[in-house]
Amino acid sequence: MAGGQVVGPVPPGRDPDAYDRLRRRLLWALPTGLYVLGSRAGTRRNLMTISWVTQVAVDPKLVAVSIESASVTRELVDEGGAFALTVLPREERALVRRFVKPADRVEVDDEGRGTIQGEPVVAAPSGVPVLAAAAIWFDCRVAERMALGSHVLYAGQVVDCGLGAPGTAGDGDDTGGRATDDGAGAGDILRMEDTRMNYGG
Repeated sequence: MAGGQVVGPVPPGRDPDAYDRLRRRLLWALPTGLYVLGSRAGTRRNLMTISWVTQVAVDPKLVAVSIESASVTRELVDEGGAFALTVLPREERALVRRFVKPADRVEVDDEGRGTIQGEPVVAAPSGVPVLAAAAIWFDCRVAERMALGSHVLYAGQVVDCGLGAPGTAGDGDDTGGRATDDGAGAGDILRMEDTRMNYGG
């Protein structure tokens, strides 16, 4: 329901309100992760909880994110041309609630270290913020953009990634914290079903 009205189409013979409730419940049942997306334009920085994220290409390596059109994050990604994804461990599920609204407490130095909403952050190589509590992170340069009504879909090329937060040793492998091809570090990560949330973004 958008602005109090049922979004169509509604199949013939179906009650619009009942159908809308059913459709929302079924869409929320789609398996999905829950992430924190970092954005930056100049000195402005933000972190936003997001659920609509997926890899969409192998060559080049592209990750797609869908961001609400009217959001601060969408503005910063447009201006900055990049975004970073923080993938959190399950035990950090409480963190995602801190980023459902635009950040109003940003204390970050020129190196990109500091806090946003009181949570420690570090900079990805692009300068975009990543939570220090990250299990995995991806630094993405915007490659494609598509307006989709309520949201804008961005395809970002993965330009760097790693285990733990940027600048940490990760799991101690010989790649200096960079993720390996065997999926190491992708185990016990936060998913939507670990929370009472049904949407982020």
